Amino acid sequence: MSGATADALTELEREIDAPGGGLDRLRLVPIPFVPEVRLHLAEDAIVWWARMEAHAGHALPPPYWASVWAGGQALARHLLDHPELAAGRRVLDLAAGSGLVAIAAALAGAERVFANDIDPYAVAAVTVNAQANRVTVAATGGDLLDSDPGGVDLLVAGDVLYDPAMAARVLPFLRRAANTGADVLVGDPGRGHLPPGALTAVASYPVPTTEPSVDSPVRRVQVLRPW
Repeated sequence: MSGATADALTELEREIDAPGGGLDRLRLVPIPFVPEVRLHLAEDAIVWWARMEAHAGHALPPPYWASVWAGGQALARHLLDHPELAAGRRVLDLAAGSGLVAIAAALAGAERVFANDIDPYAVAAVTVNAQANRVTVAATGGDLLDSDPGGVDLLVAGDVLYDPAMAARVLPFLRRAANTGADVLVGDPGRGHLPPGALTAVASYPVPTTEPSVDSPVRRVQVLRPW
């Protein structure tokens, strides 16, 4: 574990064990669309972020891992409802955030689960969340998108197409993974950055929205795969 991730893990463990309540606390809660899984999430991620930055005395990455996103919820639900997709297989959760999809894959019987994220706090969050759900997930940091994916049977990615630049990097990586023989599943709530014909839908879910700054209580999320 890198120094940055080790420091982030220490901070999260301290936050989890801290007494008291309020909007700037982390809570272990069941996920609305995937109640089989519990995650340490912020009551208000923006308030929590502001307090942590003030405590650290410098800027910290946005805590995307401290909210549960619609694309990840749909993917996790899909894996738990169709455990044969993950059972006995090696699974990589790309841009894992809280680790929800990785945890669902482990609960579905995956042989081994890897979760990757560039944010050390997300890697730490995957670690504590896997422990809370009594599953084993190997959480790693670093940017994989310019690498050649290999060694996995199933690649899952929720909410990764959130802007044009990210979509332009992620889609070639997903295609390379599919070309190695891996199955690829993407959870996308229709943010508008998916080129026409790039992926095809295999399922669609009405997912409760819990992420910040969303007006609608439900989002229609597609689970997609390469052609």
